[in-house]
Amino acid sequence: MTMTAKKTVPVRKIIITEGPVAKNARVWKFGDNIDTDAIIPGRFLTINNPDELAKHAFEGTRDEFAKKVQQGDVIVGGRNFGCGSSREHAPLALMGAGVKVVIARSFARIFFRNSINVGVLPVVCPDADKIADGAKIGLNIREGFLEADGKKYAIEPVPAFMQGIIDAGGLVEYAKNLTEIPQCTR
Repeated sequence: MTMTAKKTVPVRKIIITEGPVAKNARVWKFGDNIDTDAIIPGRFLTINNPDELAKHAFEGTRDEFAKKVQQGDVIVGGRNFGCGSSREHAPLALMGAGVKVVIARSFARIFFRNSINVGVLPVVCPDADKIADGAKIGLNIREGFLEADGKKYAIEPVPAFMQGIIDAGGLVEYAKNLTEIPQCTR
């Protein structure tokens, strides 16, 4: 028997499965091995509010990011994006900045999971390094590709359960809508 989330509260959609992620979505390009300390420096780990964390996102790495990022912009990284410590603050800072999608050639496992948990979609694209900084981007999850400045690139499939967590706004919101399965509670 499979569990499905029942939708009893309004759900904000994180991803548009057809067409662009957002109108005029801008790519913020980063390289390989961007660690969580580059995303949100350790001195800000006493902050738990995503909006406050966003004010310090990429501070010391790309200082203009926090001032110029716009709702719906997309991060594109290389290999091993989000490596380093297991801090959940990194995807929280991105979420607070309005970034709902991070695309990379590969992700550090814990960052990948933390991103899903807070409602930021990590998307694996083997050709992410070919996407230019500032490119306009669209994402088609259903068809398995993204389009950046008119060029199509394949992405790894996004499992339906993962999309459900993202659509709910993260794991906590998703779990609030789960129903018990009688066999598990007897």
